[in-house]
Amino acid sequence: MEGFPPIVGMNPRILILGAFPGEESLKQGEYYAHPRNLFWDMMECICGAGRDKDYDTRVTILKNTGICLWDLLKSCRRDGSSDVHIRNGHCNDFDKFLSHYPMEAVFFNGKKAESLFRRRVLPELPASLPLFLLPSTSPANARMTKDDKIRRWCIIKRYL
Repeated sequence: MEGFPPIVGMNPRILILGAFPGEESLKQGEYYAHPRNLFWDMMECICGAGRDKDYDTRVTILKNTGICLWDLLKSCRRDGSSDVHIRNGHCNDFDKFLSHYPMEAVFFNGKKAESLFRRRVLPELPASLPLFLLPSTSPANARMTKDDKIRRWCIIKRYL
């Protein structure tokens, strides 16, 4: 399976990384397309890019706010949508991306993206970046309430 290109505007400041798009996202060709994924609820609170807007409008808001969105993996094999089933993953070229778009911070949407980044990407990067693990917005992550997730995700506002 192949992932998506990054969403990046003219003046990106932060990068939000997932591991790889879920089945519904791949089917619709949109980041975080599953209706129960809370990602767009987080973006509503952070920058006004909520699910009540069409996808193109949400993308434009992210770009204009300085939020970059991408996934750690360019391609992989996976059964279903769960990150635990990812295998044979190939990372996107972060060295090239970050040299072209220097970021102020990187935020991970869940542990899988963070662990893969720290293990497979971070050792190859020349400079250090502030890195933040955020609770996954996936419907599979039911350990935390939506309000608690929103409070944790709002750290992003400090960098915008």
